[in-house]
Amino acid sequence: MRIAKPILGIIGGGQLGSMLASAAKKIDIKTVIVSDDEKAPAKNFCDKFIFTKYNDNNKINEFIQESEFITFEFENIPYEILKKINHKKPVLPHPDINKIVQNRFKEKNFLNKLGIKTTKFSLIEKKRDLLNNENLLPGILKTCTLGYDGKGQYEINSSNELENLNIDFNNKYILEKKITLKKEISIIITRFKNNTFQIYEPIENIHQDQILKNSKIPAQINQLIYEQSVSWAKKISEKLNFIGTLCVEYFIDNNDVLYVNEIAPRVHNSGHLTINAYNISQFENHIRAVCQLDQVELKKISNAEMINILGEEIIKYRDKKFSKNEFFYDYLKETIRNKRKMGHLTILKD
Repeated sequence: MRIAKPILGIIGGGQLGSMLASAAKKIDIKTVIVSDDEKAPAKNFCDKFIFTKYNDNNKINEFIQESEFITFEFENIPYEILKKINHKKPVLPHPDINKIVQNRFKEKNFLNKLGIKTTKFSLIEKKRDLLNNENLLPGILKTCTLGYDGKGQYEINSSNELENLNIDFNNKYILEKKITLKKEISIIITRFKNNTFQIYEPIENIHQDQILKNSKIPAQINQLIYEQSVSWAKKISEKLNFIGTLCVEYFIDNNDVLYVNEIAPRVHNSGHLTINAYNISQFENHIRAVCQLDQVELKKISNAEMINILGEEIIKYRDKKFSKNEFFYDYLKETIRNKRKMGHLTILKD
């Protein structure tokens, strides 16, 4: 059993970094955050904040020396930087995992090789590839790398639209066949080094303009979907030898067929309700896993709903009074932008 409390280094200073730092304080762990955003909101929550570009060796070495364990709040950090840090201090989850999940084409091939169902897809490297894959229309064209909250995505309903597409084919894409979507769910799972798990119940999600707007538990799904989503999440985390908290996002079609949409190798927006709905949040479990701390038995406290607060919506929430079953989180971002995630509200239902 570990006695001395470790110092956790976190790469990235957004709201997920903020919530990791807050969860660390709860269990008396100090955090050092490095970010290339001088105004990153996580500087309000951590014990030490280092502002630097990620290719500044001196500052990155300072960050490494300050940390015993290192993790990250977002997956699109350049692989070479994570690899360089990992040579000096362990980065968890391991940087090699990002080589798979940073690329949608590699990610879907990884899933299919595990026998896990995804929507039909094809690699698109030039316009001709779109014409050769008309069987995937209507579909969604997505950049293979980067892109989130709907960025880098194009809906194509028929081949008639292909001639007018204004797309930069210097990037690689995948074309995914659209399904008749009934529901979206996610599984938040934490895997520890001894191959044990803490798994939260499936979360039902509603998106608005391709941005997560609401999450709730329990998800209104049948038992087969419940068990399959949990089983696939375990299978994915085991195959990746994942240490920490992972989110698997799923689609369910009108025939109750389950598909994996994406893997997020980190704590996730849909899991924010775990802060109040469980005795141990996704953030605390992540810290316990990467810092090799003891597990605590996971217990659900309440059913719950989480509402993302976007853009100028934050203004009215900052002046609002809340009841005892409502929990408001202001991310303290200095700049309000349209559709930017500015905070969230969790409502406990019983």
